[in-house]
Amino acid sequence: MQINPFVVPLPVEHKSEKKTEVSSSFGEMVREALDKVNRQQLQAQEATRQFLSGDMEDIHQLLIAGEQARISLQLTVQVTTKIIEAYREFSRLQV
Repeated sequence: MQINPFVVPLPVEHKSEKKTEVSSSFGEMVREALDKVNRQQLQAQEATRQFLSGDMEDIHQLLIAGEQARISLQLTVQVTTKIIEAYREFSRLQV
């Protein structure tokens, strides 16, 4: 199993171009990140099913898939909480 870190794509600047626009919006980036978390949850669930059915003998793969899914879900919850806190703080500002 290969573990891929979550990487936010940064715009690439070429010498001939002054600025390169990012093709995806913030909403698309959030949707892609949530899809990735969901895929990790499904992979952990599938690894559990395979282990229980006897198709997977290596418990380490099961534990790695479970931890990867747990950590990515925790990160998602923490980021969501920070976004909500920032929104509340922003809404308290007096204009």
